[in-house]
This record gives sequence, C-alpha cells and structure tokens, in this order.
Amino acid sequence: MARLAGALLAATMVTSVAAACDKGPNALARPCAPQLADLFPSLDVAASQPALPEGAQTLDRRDRIFYPGDTERLKPLGRKLLLNIALDQKEIFTSPFRINRQNAPVWLLSVAAVGGLIAADHQIADAFENSQGQVRWGGRISNIGASYTLVPLVAAYYGYGVWRDHAKAREIGVLGTESLLDSLIVAGVLKLAVRRDRPNDKEPGEFWESGTSFPSGHAIQMWSIASLVAHEYPHQPIVAVTAYSLAGIVSAARVAAQKHFASDVVAGGLMGWFIGRYVYQTHMSHLAHKHASLIPMIVPQYEPLQRRMGVTVVFGGAGAGNMFPTQPGLGPGSWSSWPANR
Repeated sequence: MARLAGALLAATMVTSVAAACDKGPNALARPCAPQLADLFPSLDVAASQPALPEGAQTLDRRDRIFYPGDTERLKPLGRKLLLNIALDQKEIFTSPFRINRQNAPVWLLSVAAVGGLIAADHQIADAFENSQGQVRWGGRISNIGASYTLVPLVAAYYGYGVWRDHAKAREIGVLGTESLLDSLIVAGVLKLAVRRDRPNDKEPGEFWESGTSFPSGHAIQMWSIASLVAHEYPHQPIVAVTAYSLAGIVSAARVAAQKHFASDVVAGGLMGWFIGRYVYQTHMSHLAHKHASLIPMIVPQYEPLQRRMGVTVVFGGAGAGNMFPTQPGLGPGSWSSWPANR
C-alpha cells in the first residue's frame, strides 16, 4: 500500500516539473514543437499586472533581470542567477495548481508510466547480473553525472567563453549553472519528501523510510544539461544525440551500480529534461525583449512660442513608462538639455 501511494505521489511530482516548463504569453525566439506547445500551457506571470497601452511590451519580473549577453563581473551575475532560480522554483512547485484539459493527459500518462515502473522496479533490478564487477563499473561510469563533474564542466564553458569572447559558450555556462542548481534543489526537496530506500538499503524500494533514492540526482542533473545543450544547438542533431546518449548511459549506470531503481532514474531524467528546456526557453523569451533601459533615442525638441530648442534623450520608447518616471513636459524615461533662450 505504501508503495502504491508512493508511486502516485512520485508521478505527481514528476509531472509538476513538466508542467512548470509551459510556454508563456511572450513569443519565443525559438518556439518549441507544436505538439509540446499544445500539451504544456504556461503560467501567465504578467496576468496580474495592469494593462499596457497598445504597442507597449508586456513586462514581468524576469524582464527586470537582464540575462548575460556578455562577460560580467561575478557578483551581479550571481545575483541574476539567484533571482531567476527563485522564479524557476516558484513555477515548478506551483505547477500542480495549473492542471487543465490540455495538460491533464500528460499528468495521467506520467502517473501511469512512473507508477508502472515502481511496481516493476524489483523485477528490473533482478534482471541484471548484479555482480561486484557490474556494481563497481556502474558506479564509476555514473560519476560522470555527479555534481563534482558537471559543475567544473559548465564553469569551463563559461571560462572558455570569456577567454575566447564566445557568446554561445558563455550562455551555456550561465544557463547550465541555472539548470544544475534548479535540478539540485528539486531533487533535494523531493528526496526529503519521499524518503525512498535505495536498492542497497534496509527496506529496498519502500517510501517514507530514511532513504534518498527518489529521484536520481545524477539523472536529473545529467538530463538537464543534456536538454539545455541540445536546445542550444537545434540545427546540429549530432549534439543532441551525443548529449542524450551520454545522459542515458549515466542513468542506466546508476541502476547497474544498485544506487537507484529504474523508476528513480526515469523520473529524474524526465524532470531534468524539462528543467533544461524550461531554462533555455525562458532565457530565449526574455532575451528577445527589447529592454527599455538599453535603447536610447535622441528626440529633437522645439518650442517656437518660448523661443527654445534642444534635444531629449528617451530610453526605451514603448513600455518605458513602466520602468522610468515621467518628468514634467517630457516623455517617460526622458532626459532633456535645453540651451538658453535665444
């Protein structure tokens, strides 16, 4: 009975992460495939904000957290990452409250898939040879998906981008860090909530004991990075094949090493894939916005009755009024310099 209840809870948590990766109201620079767009509608973060004039851009909190398009100092970059991770976690853990007709089939299918695997976990584990050599090699191979391997990898990506002035490498380094931290938080919270015993624990596979089996931390981290990298190179299939193959090998190795059950790694892999996709798409969505503070325009000013002329520097144009105060006689986000009367 505990195993059945655990299966339902575990599957619900898996689909919570999936539902958090929905498409938002803002147009993406690189939209996802139509079938995914139909299945995963998004939380409208800007729904509670006042209506903007026609032509003005819709702003939400992420528009005030500028993603790095260039090399930055570590302190402001770290602040941006933390703010975005906080928003990511809010979307992930509130996603069960956004079930609707469109995404309900995905929830049901996920519950059935993960629940079925949980029921068959012991049979799948017994199908392996389970020799000492298998366990030893499985542990060594699965170390590829450990934090101490992946964190230096994404750091090296960013370092290479700084050294060679390579924007794509910097982006992968920053977004890879965000994906990893999102994955670690989600996995840590779910492990504490589910407390499933590992295959080599006292009560293998039992929920609400003292274990940390569900979900697989290696799988969720590995698949989040693989998903991010694959989405970063959509026109190079070899990148996706390589990334997903490596993630699959690491996931299988965790089962071979008797560190996780099949359902643990499948659940972790699903969560990781959606987290990587979510981080990438959110980044692309808000990177495509023209942030008001970065777009100055010089507007000439002339008042014949006052016999004055000059120029006004306007930052942002449409939508700038939501970010800058309006000065008397000037447009929103403006600064003016008037010469003396002539």
